[in-house]
Amino acid sequence: MVRLEENKHSTEHKPISKAAVPGRLIIPLSQHFGDVCIPRVKAGDEVLLGQVIGSLEKGLFSPVHSSVSGKVKLIENSPHPVLGSAQAVIIENDLQDNKLPEEKSKEISQAEIDVFSIDELKKIIFDAGIVGLGGATFPTHVKLSPPNPVQHLIINGVECEPNLTTDFRLMVEKPKEIIKGMEIVLKVLGLEKGMVAIEDNKQEAIEIFNNELKDTIHELKVLKTSYPQGGEKQVIQSVLKREVPSGGLPFDVGVMVQNVGTMYAVYEAVYKSKPLYERVVTVTGSCLENPGNFLVRIGTTVRDLLNDCGPLKKEPAKIIFGGPMMGIAQATIDVPIVKGTSGIVFFSKEELTQRENRPCCRCARCVDECPARIMPSHISMAVEQEKFEVAEEYDISDCIECGLCSYVCPARRDLIGLIKYGKSRLKAK
Repeated sequence: MVRLEENKHSTEHKPISKAAVPGRLIIPLSQHFGDVCIPRVKAGDEVLLGQVIGSLEKGLFSPVHSSVSGKVKLIENSPHPVLGSAQAVIIENDLQDNKLPEEKSKEISQAEIDVFSIDELKKIIFDAGIVGLGGATFPTHVKLSPPNPVQHLIINGVECEPNLTTDFRLMVEKPKEIIKGMEIVLKVLGLEKGMVAIEDNKQEAIEIFNNELKDTIHELKVLKTSYPQGGEKQVIQSVLKREVPSGGLPFDVGVMVQNVGTMYAVYEAVYKSKPLYERVVTVTGSCLENPGNFLVRIGTTVRDLLNDCGPLKKEPAKIIFGGPMMGIAQATIDVPIVKGTSGIVFFSKEELTQRENRPCCRCARCVDECPARIMPSHISMAVEQEKFEVAEEYDISDCIECGLCSYVCPARRDLIGLIKYGKSRLKAK
């Protein structure tokens, strides 16, 4: 087993603080797994905080909301942290934060929540634009309608990725709200009992949830710290000893996994009628003077966010959205935070590992460490030779893109880069 350096010390004890809201925001219309939304506003329109600015009539999507009140300046292709570029709504902030009238400043009562039907709860979650905030960004309202019934709900507080402390801080600061979000999802699924999974390196969160759950039927599962235990399939294996089959999904073994951040967003949507227009982001790295955990409006750029966590102590050589193992390097600091942005890491030149296109030495370390039990070495060689059908035969689609293969490779081959490229080529066929 590989034990990674966690590098969480610089932010794990820093409470969530509100990031400054910039004067101009870039809000992409693609912030979810599925179809790209079309704009529901045009240049010159006045918008309110929480107003829908992108949606579709049908398909797999989640609506996109304005994260400020102000005026739409442009709708154009802009930098995107995952896609490179995508159509976005550019909004000039009027600094008033005029909200939609239905958003509540105070929590509505439990008695009111209890009378909501399952369909009403799903509609609230859909209208709020909630997606999986652990990184997958799958629309939550769709996930809550599995084709097969599920028997277990696991709330994922593992957060095994190095450097990131977003979920940890939410568990420490918002445990009651996370549990209320979980209970809403349990009602939708027709279940009574939920489980919260936390790694044993998060003792403060474990103590808090032990206390919060002690008088309930819900269960806390403390897992041994290891990477990449935070993946859906891995957390199911650790908690329930069930294996999701190759090409399968969690509901195939009667399980649903939801991230703690998603549960907090569900709570805010149902109890406060609040759309998902902001999220907690860990901003960290040796290049920063003031790393921390920030509540950031969607559409805030890295450039603007540096006002809260800077100044820069040294020039970053690489900026990663996500963590160092599974994150995506960015080409510009003018890229915006989107719903799936859990963290931003600033790396110096000294911290980077140079990948080399050297031949595979056949040591099989990548095979030994692969949590998906596939053969990264064989897949990468097939991709290098453009033999994508061979890569498919070696189950390239089962790769969870954890990056362990590249991490342990003594030849410093960019195995994960090749696998991602192979997946994209097969998807485009």
